[in-house]
Parts: sequence; C-alpha cells; structure tokens
Amino acid sequence: MPRSPWRLLAASFLGLALVVPLAGPAQATPAQAATAGPSRIELPDGFLPEGIAIGARHQAYFGSRADGDIYQADLRTGRGRVISQGPGTPSVGLKVRGNRLFVAGGPAGTGRVVSTRTGQILRTYRFTTQQNTFVNDVVLTRTAAWFTDSRQAQLYRVPLSRSGRPAPADRVRTVPLTGDWVQDTTPMVNNANGISTSPNGRALLVVQSNTGFLFRVNPRTGRALRVDLGGVLLTNGDGLLRQGRILYVVQNRLNKVAVLKLDAGGTRGRLIDELTSPDFDVPTTIAADGRYLYLPNARFTTPGTPTTDYWVTRISRPGC
Repeated sequence: MPRSPWRLLAASFLGLALVVPLAGPAQATPAQAATAGPSRIELPDGFLPEGIAIGARHQAYFGSRADGDIYQADLRTGRGRVISQGPGTPSVGLKVRGNRLFVAGGPAGTGRVVSTRTGQILRTYRFTTQQNTFVNDVVLTRTAAWFTDSRQAQLYRVPLSRSGRPAPADRVRTVPLTGDWVQDTTPMVNNANGISTSPNGRALLVVQSNTGFLFRVNPRTGRALRVDLGGVLLTNGDGLLRQGRILYVVQNRLNKVAVLKLDAGGTRGRLIDELTSPDFDVPTTIAADGRYLYLPNARFTTPGTPTTDYWVTRISRPGC
C-alpha cells in the first residue's frame, strides 16, 4: 500500500490527552507479571512512533505519525506486525481496553476506535474542523474516552457503554478548559498533551507541555486547577501513566521521566524520582507491563526518512 504524503510532513511535528468516580484502573494496564523479553524492541524503519498501549498477553500497540498505521508487538519476543493500515494521517496517543484500541488523530482533528482482532476501524470521530488542531492523547475511564487537543483549549468526551462500546459521533461532547488554564495560541505550540485520572478517579489530570504545569480538570465543567507540585515544572511533558498515587510524566526532549507522588484528589504532589536511560532518544509516551515500563522513542530531533530506525526502550519501575 503506497505511503501517504503525511510521512514526509510528519517529521515537522515537534512534540508532537460529576462527583461520580471516573475510573477504576489507572491506565487500563494489565495486572500481569512481565516475562523475560528484550529490553529494546525494534519498530519498522521510518515508522515515526509516538503512542503506546499495552493490552492482554503482553501485546503492545504503537501508532505511526507517518500514515497512522497500527503496529502490534509481543513484549516477550519483540516480534510484531502492522495490524491496521492507517488513514493517511497520524496516529499519536493510544489506549486499549479489551479488543478496542482508541487512537488520537493529531492534526486531522479526529479520533478513532480500531479492533485489535481484525484491524478494522470501528468508529471514526471528527472532533473539530479547525485547522489549528492536534488531537494528542486519550485516557479511558469507566464511562468515557477523553481526548486532549494541544492547539485548542478543550477536551473531547466520547461516552462508553457499560460494555465499553463507544458511542456514535452525535454523542461526542466538547468540554472547554477554563479556570487556571491559559492557552498559548502561538502557531505550532503544544498546550494540553498527556491525560490521566486523579488517584480517587474523580477528576482528570492534564499536562501542559509548553508551561510544564499539571492541571486537575473537573470533567463536568472543564474547570482546571493547577496542581501544586512545590515549584516543580514538567517542561516538555508528554505521555502520562498513573498507578495508584504514583504519576509518571514523560518529558520528551529532556529524555527523562518525572515520578510524582500525588494526594488522593490529585490537587498536590511532589517529585520523588527521575528516570532516564542512555537508550532514550526523545521518548514520548509510556505504558507498563508487570515490573517494566516501555517508552517509544519518537526521535523528534532526528530527520525522519523511510530508512530511519525507531525503537522502544524498556526500563524497570522503581522499587521492582
């Protein structure tokens, strides 16, 4: 299948998401013991990865910024294959639940749901018709899939049924960000990026890449409260992973992961560790499998060509 012109353009994306509890598991990561596998997983040349999601049986999924292909790899062997051909536009943030993969569509202003069994696109959502958009990341709660937009001060909510089936497009809701949130409208500047939930499940957590601020967002109103991190800035904050009260924040161009300990409500936190690896080359997102963390390297500072190599770095979780 011929590659889209998006492959040539994708390298220019630079950094390139109710009082009722929102979520049960922090990131829908599998509670399973990791088996011995490679510490580095090779992705196809020219793939331009960004998002990662890990599902059952140690299966990891990656999206291509080049053309939106979805690549599946077995963390035990490192072997993988493309399971879904992209729409010709980027795939960035990913989350998986069961056999459904939720995909943020970047500059296309879209999101979609892909079957991990067949690769079929089950749902497609056009969240906005604005040209200045970048739908960057997604988190799944019990009742909704929430997407960030790095260029618009708003989130997108896709309702989920009790069985996890995503709602049709006419039920999608746009939630403007207000309160402490200040949007930088400079072209190509990324604001809202990674998204997770508070430890008590009652709010959303969103990192703002350009300021390094972390926000607690009321999902009903969109009102954002800056989380008190004692002066710590999460500059270049990208993907988020929460496990209990521990929040991992990937700081892509800084080649490190900030480890925060939050209070139950997600209103304050403190930096307890920073993780790095000599194998990092601008990691963007993060997912867990047992005692390991996995991060795809987007290599934003390296010109992307059809022969540029890309890989996933495995590091150990602190305390494991």
